[in-house]
Amino acid sequence: MPRGGEGSGPTGRRDGASLATLLLTVFTILSKVQSDRNVYPSAGVLFVHVLEREYFKGEFPPYPKPGEMNNDPITFNTNLMGYPDRPGWLRYIQRTPYSDGVLYGSPTIESVGKSTTIEITAYNRRTFETARHNLVINIMSAEDFPLPYQAEFFIKNMNVEEMLASEVLGDFLGAVKNVWQPERLNAINITSALDRGGRVPLPINNMKEGVYVMVGADVTFSSCLREPENPQNKLRCSQEMEPVITCDKKFRSQFQIDWCKLNLVYPTQHVYTSQAVNHKENKLLDVGEYKPPSESLKSRDYYSDFLITLAIPSAIALVLFLILAYIMCCRREGVEKRNMQTPDIQLVHHSAIQKSTKELREMSKHREIAWPLSTLPVFHPITGEIVPPVHPDSYDNTSMPLMQTQQNLPHQTQIPQQKTEGKWHP
Repeated sequence: MPRGGEGSGPTGRRDGASLATLLLTVFTILSKVQSDRNVYPSAGVLFVHVLEREYFKGEFPPYPKPGEMNNDPITFNTNLMGYPDRPGWLRYIQRTPYSDGVLYGSPTIESVGKSTTIEITAYNRRTFETARHNLVINIMSAEDFPLPYQAEFFIKNMNVEEMLASEVLGDFLGAVKNVWQPERLNAINITSALDRGGRVPLPINNMKEGVYVMVGADVTFSSCLREPENPQNKLRCSQEMEPVITCDKKFRSQFQIDWCKLNLVYPTQHVYTSQAVNHKENKLLDVGEYKPPSESLKSRDYYSDFLITLAIPSAIALVLFLILAYIMCCRREGVEKRNMQTPDIQLVHHSAIQKSTKELREMSKHREIAWPLSTLPVFHPITGEIVPPVHPDSYDNTSMPLMQTQQNLPHQTQIPQQKTEGKWHP
């Protein structure tokens, strides 16, 4: 018995550890299985759903070091279940992997009563693990949809994710309610200026991209909201000047409104507003079942392509070559035909010029054989004395003759000339 008791102790501990490990594994699996979240937005009213990073951090293992803060970069991917993208009215934005993601949009009247399931996939950029949740959107019918009077404001000093914050949007709706005084006031839609063709601002001076906010009310517009439609303010807007708005000071402390871009939608324009809300649907037309091409494709004959791309240009090039060869070889006039068509006097002149040119060339060949006497030592013909060249440095070489005559030579004796008989004497 003592031995049995001693042997059962370690076995019991091992069984307890195994049971604890099994329970921990089951708890981990159950913690990863999240039930679908259901939301109930109203048609024609702004819907905002925040994808919190803290909510998804429990899906991923903690850091290796205990006690270290878990701040993994997490990004989200959202799509309609069974489709690669979201519905046309639903948008998604997340600035950085360390910020929360936001789903927002204005449900359309066509989606009332339908259940829309959005698949949310979270990616841990440190461990490359994923976690998936489903968001079930049940669109309800809103009272008095659409609201008869709608106004779209352009806020210059806000980004879309900043405007989607509940406290910021509440402050803006409170300012609008003060200048409009309606009984019912709802935010209908929020759109980034980048989705309207705006430019990405420079990262200086904390510049913002801007956001369009459309609100609706059940009463007509106040006099303050109609001031941008005055001729004076329209003129100032055309000259890129700020219009004079009396109620601007109620927004100026927190929101910079571009009153030149204020758009007022009256009840007669409801059809246009509905189309503007639905222009992002991008639904494909039903053109029947897709029929892919057959797998057994016929072999293509490339003989005709060869003739068109190679043989025909080669034949044209050969014909052009033959024509050029005929012109260059068979159509030459020749020297005899040229001489027959040239006048005789012109041929004589040409022959004389050719003869003179030939003589000059022959003379130039012997130019370097006999050097001028001025460049060589000169022997006196009688005494045999060597006379230096007659071009001292004090004289200008260009003015000296190339050859000295015998009269100019020093110590030259005069040779008497014979007189010739006749009338004339030299």
